[in-house]
Amino acid sequence: MILVTPELRDQLRANHRARREALRCGEPAPDSVPVVRFFNPLGPATWLATELDEDGILFGLADLGFGCPELGSFALEELESIQLPFGLGIERDVLFEGEFPLSVYAKAAARAGSLVEGERILRRGSADTDGGE
Repeated sequence: MILVTPELRDQLRANHRARREALRCGEPAPDSVPVVRFFNPLGPATWLATELDEDGILFGLADLGFGCPELGSFALEELESIQLPFGLGIERDVLFEGEFPLSVYAKAAARAGSLVEGERILRRGSADTDGGE
């Protein structure tokens, strides 16, 4: 599976440039909505990414399944090189559409102790405010 398509790469790079420009101008960094979600199909590890720099380093929220999701950087090359049993690797959630800024996902994940559970809570809360639609 191609983890980052050209379209996703463009979005991730644009977010990276926007953050760099804001910091260069002395403004707060934008709180971007995640562009892509990666997951381990055989385990709990999950990543949300908002940015990709010129060296292939992603920025976002990582949850390796130990109960302490963290904001930080991770290498695309490392995600691509992970070899799991049965010939599997890390996968991209092709149905993922970010709904909230990264900080909202991070807060929910920290409270829940899991990115997946935090996402569930956010979706339930969003459905409640949409009238259950």
